[in-house]
Amino acid sequence: MPRTEAELFAFLAELGIAVSTKRHPPLYTVADSQALRGEIAGGHTKNLFLKDKKDAFFLVTVGEDAVVDLKQIHHVIGAAGRVSFGKPEMLMELLGVTPGAVTVFGLINDTQHRVKVVLDEALMRHAVINAHPLTNEATTSIASGDLVRFVEATGHDAAILKVSA
Repeated sequence: MPRTEAELFAFLAELGIAVSTKRHPPLYTVADSQALRGEIAGGHTKNLFLKDKKDAFFLVTVGEDAVVDLKQIHHVIGAAGRVSFGKPEMLMELLGVTPGAVTVFGLINDTQHRVKVVLDEALMRHAVINAHPLTNEATTSIASGDLVRFVEATGHDAAILKVSA
């Protein structure tokens, strides 16, 4: 079973990472979430769950307005050839979330470390990063350095690369 939001917050607390969370109606797209922009400061995320032809999986987290060239991103992230979007079944199996709730916090569910995480360099320039806490009915704000600590605490490498145009 995937970890719950409460288990995520307990994990963050064990790491000594302070976060703040704002509840809201379900948000499925970046456009939906932009309605909250005045209420939640910091960098807001857009997440791409990708796979390559060898079934390697990638979670690419960029800023909400980032433009990503999906025809070229494989060169940057180390994929075997061009990438496509991962199927919803694999998203649930690996990250424990559904489409519309994809989040870097889903790495807590990837206990076999099958997903390579890539954080966009431009996004990481923000002091605070905002992401869904395993549900699209809330937004959690975390310091960018603490986000890297979280990723590493899940056993993943926090690859910070320039993936947006």
